[in-house]
Amino acid sequence: MFDIGFSELIVIGIVALVVIGPERLPRVARTLGVLFGRMQRYVSQVKSDINREMDLSELNRVKNEFEGAARSFQSDVQTAMNKTESELREAQASIEKQLNDSATDSVMPSAPLTEPPVAPSTSQGLLEDPAPSPQLELGIEEPVEPRERKAG
Repeated sequence: MFDIGFSELIVIGIVALVVIGPERLPRVARTLGVLFGRMQRYVSQVKSDINREMDLSELNRVKNEFEGAARSFQSDVQTAMNKTESELREAQASIEKQLNDSATDSVMPSAPLTEPPVAPSTSQGLLEDPAPSPQLELGIEEPVEPRERKAG
């Protein structure tokens, strides 16, 4: 701190001994030591506060960088989501249009593909019984009574 050599300290000590006197010199030296210690602690505390503030400002700078990167990432993701959402809506509209077009085409065909079947008629104009159908008939008939067993 101060550039004081050993010879200068001896001169200061002799002057203090003459001015203060040998009776009060130990008490004054002790008081000066306490004050010097307080001054050193105060200086070290100020240094630590300055270092802490510098670290805090560095942390705030890093925090701001991270927040900026997070905002940038969020806006990129939001842009991508909006783009994808609009593409999906366009695809949905296209599919719905195709479905509506195909539904209207299937509901109203332009020409019948086959002629409708004509019912056969007899000479008298009455319908005959149709031929037996190859479809299986339901077995709903009168129940058959069980046969009696012969005891033997």
